[in-house]
Amino acid sequence: MTQGTHEPFSVLDMFSIGVGPSSSHTVGPMRAAHVFVESLVDSGMVGGVARVRVVLYGSLAMTGRGHGTDRAIAAGLEGALPQSVDTAHMLTIRDEYADNPRMMLGGVQSIGFDYDRDIVFELWRRLAAHTNGMRFTAYDADDQVVDEQVWYSVGGGFIRSGHRDDLMIGIHDHAPKGSTFAEGDQSEVIGFGDQAPYDFDSCDELMRLCERTGSRVCDLVMANERAIRSEDETRARLLDVWSTMRACVLAGCTSDQRMLPGGLEVRRRAPVMYQRLSSNRDVLVRGHRGSAALESSDAAWVDLFALAVSEENAGGGRIVTAPTNGAAGIIPAVLHYYWNFVEGADQDGVVRFLLTAGAVGYLFKRNASISGAEVGCQGEVGSACSMAAAGLCEVLGGTPRQVENAAEIGIEHHLGLTCDPVGGLVQIPCIERNAMAANTAINAVRIAMLGDGSHRVSLDQAIRTMRDTGEDMMSKYKETAQGGLAVNVVEC
Repeated sequence: MTQGTHEPFSVLDMFSIGVGPSSSHTVGPMRAAHVFVESLVDSGMVGGVARVRVVLYGSLAMTGRGHGTDRAIAAGLEGALPQSVDTAHMLTIRDEYADNPRMMLGGVQSIGFDYDRDIVFELWRRLAAHTNGMRFTAYDADDQVVDEQVWYSVGGGFIRSGHRDDLMIGIHDHAPKGSTFAEGDQSEVIGFGDQAPYDFDSCDELMRLCERTGSRVCDLVMANERAIRSEDETRARLLDVWSTMRACVLAGCTSDQRMLPGGLEVRRRAPVMYQRLSSNRDVLVRGHRGSAALESSDAAWVDLFALAVSEENAGGGRIVTAPTNGAAGIIPAVLHYYWNFVEGADQDGVVRFLLTAGAVGYLFKRNASISGAEVGCQGEVGSACSMAAAGLCEVLGGTPRQVENAAEIGIEHHLGLTCDPVGGLVQIPCIERNAMAANTAINAVRIAMLGDGSHRVSLDQAIRTMRDTGEDMMSKYKETAQGGLAVNVVEC
């Protein structure tokens, strides 16, 4: 979804199929580059373009090399999209342009492309409206501007258009009031749309709708989805998401790549863990499942599922943003737990899980943020943990109030979590955080279902607290690689 177009929200927006290692720093920039080139083609201006220059600001500049932002931009300029880009090409694209500095812009216009000159990391200034800003400029053969656009990657792969004259400030300066995306700005606010029978802005509203109609969360969300497309299509697309998640877990468990790229010399652990765990029983083969839900002895498998996805993401593989790439291992891990260790698990349960998780993700995106560059890792890992807890509670028979309780527990115990990736790579501490949060989500469900659904802190209050905490958090702890582990762990 491109923000600012007033398109109705769909839970499918929270589970887009893309490429690693980052939704905000890889997927979003690739989409922005693609949209820029598409506009040149549609307007007929592409034939006059001889060169394109892209400037990355803020967090995109500070950690973009580690996140592959430059490679994503180049692929997007070629016309690629995250859901279909050749992941092998992504890993070698810089070397390819070093050998042959020409690009087929949008697949239709041959231009000169000097990789190091035409993709600029602006380390000292940022755009005030958002820390993940990009400026795309197309020039003709006389070096005159053909077109210039500003775009922002606002988390989870979502992008938003800006203006050529958006305010520029120092990298650590506070933006003047009125220069950032204003809270309540209608161009940014998302909703289910006028045709949705059950639009809601808060979890309190969602709970009242459930109580008034006697419906489960997933039923209300599916009714809203039917205002956009048929129920059969929604189910098919959600099951395609699930299929991609399963393929990602399997790829991570069976990868023959020993080291993750980027220079930190981080070893993949999932293949070795898989061999050790599957020597007793292989739960990736359908039929090898336990008989009781929420068995703590299965925590090691949950760790494996999360690590497998997170390592695939760090390696630039095909993943599902859920709701971001940096937290992409949590929901697949908990869904695999449901699929392999909960008696009676089926595809209908997978759909209900994702519908419920998507509803909670919508509340985070609407009322706070899912961007590590905006609010720290609490917005990524914390929101994913909350979403996973809600989904699992739903399919285990929890009441709507228990679902809310599980979701609230999931985020409450991630409040204040910083985003401090070592070397700007989605590896340390990101990969292990996914495994820890996946088991936290399951434990949150255990606690919620042992109660009657009553709880003192509401999900809305916890989301508001996360937003406030993110606003108070120092910028060096928000995906800049300038604080925390990023400066206390020596890169080798």
